[in-house]
Amino acid sequence: MGGRLFVMTGASGVGKGTVRAKVLERTRLFYSISMTTRPPRPGERHGVDYYFVDRPTFEALLAEGGFLEHAEYVGHLYGTPKAPVMRALERGEDVLLEIEVQGALQVKDKVPQAVLIFLLPPSLSELKRRLVYRGTDGPEKIEKRLKQAEWEIKNAHLFDYVVVNDVLEEAVADFLAILTAERRRQKRMQKALEAALRRDEVLEADLDEILRRKYGGTGH
Repeated sequence: MGGRLFVMTGASGVGKGTVRAKVLERTRLFYSISMTTRPPRPGERHGVDYYFVDRPTFEALLAEGGFLEHAEYVGHLYGTPKAPVMRALERGEDVLLEIEVQGALQVKDKVPQAVLIFLLPPSLSELKRRLVYRGTDGPEKIEKRLKQAEWEIKNAHLFDYVVVNDVLEEAVADFLAILTAERRRQKRMQKALEAALRRDEVLEADLDEILRRKYGGTGH
């Protein structure tokens, strides 16, 4: 059985990276590292948070069909390299993507069984507060991010689950509950199918004997 593909998305500044780090501490998932042309933020590391590349490098891989999804967001390109994700799924590992909303919808088109989880801020005002205190963007870019976030939130109904990131531990618990429910659902379904198709030789022999006596060996 192949692995499951979980996709986390949400507005910039909603806390995707923080929730993702907590989730990965508490459950086994293959985390697919995205590629981006934006510069690293303080504390981010190449090959850990993102693969940070220049635009020509990104576009070359894109021309080769090397992305599962890609999108341009506030002037920077983002994408999920396809090969590592497909290899992990084929090995039977569950995979987590943390990507932008446009990219998440592309993944759903290409992999309909993917589970999309939208991380929601408590409000746009709280999201603005987080962006301001993050300190990585000026006023103009913050306003662009808020306008983008408003559009994204209005499209949250397109996703399988919504998790509100107000209290971090509660958001992480909700996220883990979704993973558990999806894993159990698939396992139970598979077991039910296997049980329904299983032939019990002793039972079948008994039933065949009853049928033989009733219809085949009574002389009637």
